[in-house]
Amino acid sequence: MKPSGGTASRVVERLLAPLRDFIHAEVSGGIVLLAATLAALAWANSPWGETYPAVWQTQLVVGTDDIGLTKPLQLWINDGLMAIFFFVVGLEIKREIVAGELSSPRRALVPIAAALGGAAAPALIFLGFTLGTDAARGWGIAMATDIAFALGLLALLGSRVPLTLRLFVTALAIVDDIMAVLVIAVFYTAEVSVAWLAASAGLIGLLIAVNRLGIRTIGVYVVIGLLLWVAVLQSGLHATLAGVLLAAAIPASTRRSPRDVPERTASALRRLTEAIAGEPTTRETAYEREAALWELEAVAASAQSPLHRLEHALHPWTAFLIVPLFALANAGVAIGTYLGEAATSPISHGIVAGLVIGKQAGILGATWVVVATGLGRLPEGLDWRHIWGAGWVCGIGFTMSLFIAELAFPGGDSLAVAKLGILAASLLGASGGLFVLMRRGTAPAAEG
Repeated sequence: MKPSGGTASRVVERLLAPLRDFIHAEVSGGIVLLAATLAALAWANSPWGETYPAVWQTQLVVGTDDIGLTKPLQLWINDGLMAIFFFVVGLEIKREIVAGELSSPRRALVPIAAALGGAAAPALIFLGFTLGTDAARGWGIAMATDIAFALGLLALLGSRVPLTLRLFVTALAIVDDIMAVLVIAVFYTAEVSVAWLAASAGLIGLLIAVNRLGIRTIGVYVVIGLLLWVAVLQSGLHATLAGVLLAAAIPASTRRSPRDVPERTASALRRLTEAIAGEPTTRETAYEREAALWELEAVAASAQSPLHRLEHALHPWTAFLIVPLFALANAGVAIGTYLGEAATSPISHGIVAGLVIGKQAGILGATWVVVATGLGRLPEGLDWRHIWGAGWVCGIGFTMSLFIAELAFPGGDSLAVAKLGILAASLLGASGGLFVLMRRGTAPAAEG
């Protein structure tokens, strides 16, 4: 007996729901992030503005006074919750390398070159404004690209941009994130504790061993990951790096071959249809219905890798809670107080010039070199105006730029000036990207 079309469609809809939700989160997460940013700015510039830093500097103890960690609320967000964000970033990086745009060397060459150029040029421009001063420490701020804002902006353009442009920007931003993680690890690390660093290395070795043994139980990785977070935090490295290191150890292979899925799914659907067809419902048919549903869920779970399951499960939390909360805790700055200083500061000038001009020059220039030398070619359906638009869009540094700014200028006027520079550059990048890509015209249906 074949399953009815209605039953099959409902089951398929349920199985595809995580993918649909993931795509929706990618688009709308940028809107929530923008709302949180505006809320932070409104709060910091309101009559109650003095409460903004006071709230986020509130001390919070996790554990006890004798055995525990005491940090301001802002640092629990920046060091703790953002480690989950970096974990998701790490999962995205691994997915792209294993089976995405970065899995093929020839396809990966163009976005990798674009990302390298789009990071080097802004950093050099920033150093051109600040070299020889203490402000030069912030050179990493201008390198970043905010993938949530960038993809959200491209989504707003709909059919005006080809799908290949979104894939190109995604791959470029992933490589950009890899470089940002390396910059944080190498250049924004204080004193290092050898003992805790050794403990971190031991836990990483344990994660690799667990992966090699074929263990797919997510709870095992969560427990080791929490221990790794504590070890990295105590080592002197930034705690968020634990998220990326943990993500690298998450299995990307499935327990069962996807080829077995259609047959097992059809069998479970037949059992489910037979169980719900009988009237009235008996204890036996109710049990059979539940067993068939459990079988469908088990088949789906066994055909998905832990990497994909974790990415789809955590992405909404990072898009709708963690990153907006980070923006709420970090984007607030008293504009009236620091606007005059920002207008003349080499920090803000370097950030704006780096993100707006440097990103365009670096991405366009590096891509042109790769294409002109025959080492690579533009993705299908894209032309140079698309690459130019991508250069504008990738100038939206925001989340990662704010994160690096907090490390480069921990408090004080320099941090406030850097925030204003990041906000101005991100606004210019978004406006320029919309202008360039909207004038590009509607993309063909097959590409959009």
